[in-house]
Amino acid sequence: MNHLGIIVNPMSGRDVRRVAARASTSSHQNKQQQVTRLVLGALANGVDKIYLANEPFRINERAIESLAERVRIEILQFPLSHTAKDTTYMVNAMWDAGCRTFIVLGGDGTSRIVARAQPGAVILPLSTGTNNVFPQLMEASVAGAAAGLICSQQLAAENHCYRCKQLHISVNGGVEQGGQEDTALIDAVVLKNDMLGSLLPFAPENIAAVYLSRAEPASVGMSPIGGYLMPCDARDPFGVFITCGQPATTRVRVPLSPGLYGEIPIQAYGRIEFGQPQRIQGPCILAFDGDRTIQLGTDDYAEITIRNDGPWIIEPGPIMSAAAAAGLFNLAP
Repeated sequence: MNHLGIIVNPMSGRDVRRVAARASTSSHQNKQQQVTRLVLGALANGVDKIYLANEPFRINERAIESLAERVRIEILQFPLSHTAKDTTYMVNAMWDAGCRTFIVLGGDGTSRIVARAQPGAVILPLSTGTNNVFPQLMEASVAGAAAGLICSQQLAAENHCYRCKQLHISVNGGVEQGGQEDTALIDAVVLKNDMLGSLLPFAPENIAAVYLSRAEPASVGMSPIGGYLMPCDARDPFGVFITCGQPATTRVRVPLSPGLYGEIPIQAYGRIEFGQPQRIQGPCILAFDGDRTIQLGTDDYAEITIRNDGPWIIEPGPIMSAAAAAGLFNLAP
């Protein structure tokens, strides 16, 4: 079935970090216009049906209300919790409806929720958040077309997409031993003297360690801390760890959020090989892809392991070039 799911986080690009930093805002109208262009691009390139979901600001409803093609679009209805559980529900409901390809509008955290729910999915992450490393900046018309080519199987995902890395977090031995398990796509950060639930950018003096699947110098957030020291991109078969604090052997000054720079004292850094667990001892807060998620007590511990087992990722540029080379855009005379 050539069914495409489009996941929209209505709150991405609108959080409190715009007060503490200088990030731009992603308005509901902007998301609405993006959804319209995504839908049209996908339907013009082989998709039979598109699934959206209800959300509190009627972004999706307004995006398609004047489209002649709306007969091929369904908006899933469900009770809203106004939490991350809504995103989990959306992707699982779309999966049950036959979607295996998804476009995700949001930040690193939104893509993380989708990947955690359906790690076997094919996704095209589009940036509407704050500290985005995982999502891409791309014109929505082109993104919709690229997703349509993969969704309709005109191009095979296994030949034209790559599988992303994930950080697997196991707390106190994992679920089998009564602990917790979670995943992250870009970074797992160990914070000292911090608070669970805070939405403010991380204070440099509170960052004790950073574990990265991607350490990219041309990025914002935690990734450039490693990127300035040991670059590692999406396809490199390893990750990077950084131990922070005093006594420092060097320092890096990085944009921790758009327009908000901080100086990070570095004690040590190096590669993390696939399958090589990294142990963390409490007390601390663990943050995943920018969200403070787990609090470890003094007797608690966690292990972080990088594996190449995340969703398949659509890159619109290479997809469109491959489709052109294969003559997929040539119409009958």
